[in-house]
Amino acid sequence: MLLQLISSSLDWLRDQATAKAQDALISVLAAGPIPQHVAFILDGNRRYARSKGMHVTQGHTDGFYNLRKMLEICMKLKVRCVSAYAFSIENFKRSPEEVNALMDLAEAKLLELCQRGDLLDQYGIRLVVVGHKDMLPERVLAAAEKAENMTKHNDKAIFNLCMPYTSRDEITTAVHSAVKAHVENDDDTDITPEEIEGHLMTSIAGSPPLDILVRSSGVKRLSDYLLWQCSEDTQLQFSSTYWPEFGLLDFVPVILDYQRKVWSKA
Repeated sequence: MLLQLISSSLDWLRDQATAKAQDALISVLAAGPIPQHVAFILDGNRRYARSKGMHVTQGHTDGFYNLRKMLEICMKLKVRCVSAYAFSIENFKRSPEEVNALMDLAEAKLLELCQRGDLLDQYGIRLVVVGHKDMLPERVLAAAEKAENMTKHNDKAIFNLCMPYTSRDEITTAVHSAVKAHVENDDDTDITPEEIEGHLMTSIAGSPPLDILVRSSGVKRLSDYLLWQCSEDTQLQFSSTYWPEFGLLDFVPVILDYQRKVWSKA
């Protein structure tokens, strides 16, 4: 019993020391230029689970937990907007068992995120669910709307949770909206790229231009994510770390590379 108590105490002290070291590192990084908008492709949950001998569902659960952790790191760095590719429209093609498990997880985590005193409340984050929301099961849609309504007055940061989403769907919807606006206003002028951009879901949410897009797990493709937004001056970063294990030490080189590029332009 005594040995267990000592072991638990040592683990607690180690965690406290690690947390303080991370906060110190974040403070150092925050002294330099910080991106306004960072996006993540949360890739590698299933491969992570298989590598650990876990059920795939546990990999997705660990991935959502890590999303909270990375969102908090971004808030401590004073990143104004974070976008996360949580579920692609194409993911509906996966097995019904996996899709149902992901929807259960999404519902639970959305309700958890909007609790008073939780992460979004603590940092003044407004949650925006970006995507083809009418494809979600009613219970998940209800949880998404509740989370959005409960955080709609938060004005310190934006969290775009992209689900179910593809960039093609977002761009197509934006073009349709721009055309509809011209027809309704009897406007026969050409539709401009700026108009289409203004109708993008991320633009409607008030997101600043995308500075950094990070994809975990070593795969080097964008997978139909924020294609319009990252077409100009976005820094693309690919990490070999599976998403559930992606942490501050993986993120540090990303921020340092961004700061180096900002300073080189000064």
